[in-house]
Amino acid sequence: MGKHIHKLSAAGLLVTLGIIFGDIGTSPLYVLKAIVGDDPINSRDIIGAISAIFWTLTLQTTVKYVIITLRADNKGEGGIFSLYTLIRKTKVKWLLFPAIIGGSTLLADGIITPPISVSSAVEGLRVINPDIPTIPIVIAIITVLFGLQQFGTKLIGKFFGPIMLTWFSMLGILGAIQMGTNINVLSAFNPYHAYELLMNHKQGFLILGAVFLCTTGAEALYSDLGHCGKENIRVSWIFVKSMLLLNYFGQGAWLISHEGKTLQAAGVTNPFYAIMPDWFLPFGIGIATLAAVVASQAMISGSFTLINEAIRLNFWPKVKIKYPTELKGQLYIPSLNWMLWIGCVLVVLYFKESSGMEAAYGLAIVMTMLMTTSLLNYYLILKRYNKIFIAVLITTYAIIEISFLIANLHKFSDGGYITLLIAMMLMATMFVWFFARKIRNRYLVFVKLSDYLPVLEDLSKDLSVPKYATNLVYLTSADHRTEIESKIMYSILNKQPKRADIYWFVHVHVVDEPYTMEYRVNEFIHDDVIRIDFRLGFRVAPRISLMFKKVVEDMVKNKEVDVTSRYASLNKNNIIGDFRFILIEKFISYDNDLPFYEKWILDCYNILKKMGLSEEKAFGLDSSSVTIESFPLLITAPREICLTRVD
Repeated sequence: MGKHIHKLSAAGLLVTLGIIFGDIGTSPLYVLKAIVGDDPINSRDIIGAISAIFWTLTLQTTVKYVIITLRADNKGEGGIFSLYTLIRKTKVKWLLFPAIIGGSTLLADGIITPPISVSSAVEGLRVINPDIPTIPIVIAIITVLFGLQQFGTKLIGKFFGPIMLTWFSMLGILGAIQMGTNINVLSAFNPYHAYELLMNHKQGFLILGAVFLCTTGAEALYSDLGHCGKENIRVSWIFVKSMLLLNYFGQGAWLISHEGKTLQAAGVTNPFYAIMPDWFLPFGIGIATLAAVVASQAMISGSFTLINEAIRLNFWPKVKIKYPTELKGQLYIPSLNWMLWIGCVLVVLYFKESSGMEAAYGLAIVMTMLMTTSLLNYYLILKRYNKIFIAVLITTYAIIEISFLIANLHKFSDGGYITLLIAMMLMATMFVWFFARKIRNRYLVFVKLSDYLPVLEDLSKDLSVPKYATNLVYLTSADHRTEIESKIMYSILNKQPKRADIYWFVHVHVVDEPYTMEYRVNEFIHDDVIRIDFRLGFRVAPRISLMFKKVVEDMVKNKEVDVTSRYASLNKNNIIGDFRFILIEKFISYDNDLPFYEKWILDCYNILKKMGLSEEKAFGLDSSSVTIESFPLLITAPREICLTRVD
């Protein structure tokens, strides 16, 4: 998105409607239906439910996310990983855990978002024709949606804003008309009715599991902060919340007018469609389906962004990432796209009805909210907010969210275990990848580059050694510019000595700002040994081949380096010398004696690595100019071998 979208404007507000509020905006399709269930309608319970919805949207969505959490932006970017990058400078090591758990549960619960939204919308067709098969229609819509991802959303994205503006306007108008039939529903503003619901409902406290569905999109709202800017989100939320409440109150008024009946006895399957005039039903179902598609698209785009950040933060294996359009931040990750599609289709086939999905929805997302609260606590401390304010705020939301978590736990056996199982698989992947790299990096041996400068200079001038390349480029993980891995020196000097005219050492450092793109050049020996350090934001794709080429071009333009071939015939004609990249592939030596848990982590890491991208593709290098060299990584000294010589 252009920077102008982040400024408060009519265009920015329209884009915000289309990108940010899809998930939370489609909740009226299923929230009250989930609360009522198959029970006879009770006016006291309905008033209590509307009251609980109002105060949940106010406390959880408005106060926690729109007012407070949106302040925790990282150069305009939001989401749990962005929040983690803001506070990891505190050096509190365990903050890694809520970050990974929160990211995994957010991604896992997102697999239910397209099925529940699209199913709830399409099931409205049964009002017109009770025998219509909805499952094939839902799967077809979801399949088309995921199939379009590879082309980007630039074209259809232009319609998202107007679609959601139409959707929210429809919600408000239908709700306001229905409210006129029973103005007493406005008593739901009194929080006592919510308390009364929890005390008197037959499910008691557990009814919060259904109420929670009204705010499941709040976390996605924070994750998508970078697409629109906080001012556009805050202003548009006033309109969105008003329209949502009007619709909830309107559905409540209709339900109260049918007190004593079940939904089935009242001749409806969903109060959302019951408040529509008969002549409007086809239009309402069509608009609801389009809104569900927009909500699903927001979830898919958010998942791509989440995994891209996870890759840059070393939480996820490197996978193929495409950029289908020139829009900033728009990604397409084929492996994730089709993994999500399989998950969504299986959810539809397993639950069949949106009512079944309601039973499973929300359990994982409330865990994400708890993790965000724990990280937010450290952000507020870092920003030196008043300690009493922090204590009251975090305690309040810990109590609210733990209450929602306990209420949602009864969904475990009804299908909640599916999202938790997926979340646990994602968590395991992130933890294995992160800690395996920690284990490997812990035992890397670094040496002083200055100790090897004389021999590198001599080698580059030693004509008795066959020239390996004009420009030899090594990717190094040494953070300090004066150091280099011992394996790289071994590769140059011992493992087939490699003579080159210029030795380049390239290091990539991922910084906590999302879109930083900087580099620094250190010339140790003029036209002979040069190191380049890239500082890239955690949302920047490491296209090292293109970036390195750009740096070399700038250096040539500034007459800092001469990359013309040193072969006399080619130099005479100003031919650019060749570049060869060397990647050091480190594998675990069989000589290691590792603790069981570290061996298990590294074994899993190797499996994941084989499933991901190769290093040269991950860094955007041309494989024809890359050489991979494998070296054993000796982590622990092996046990002494006792051999006896005999005559």
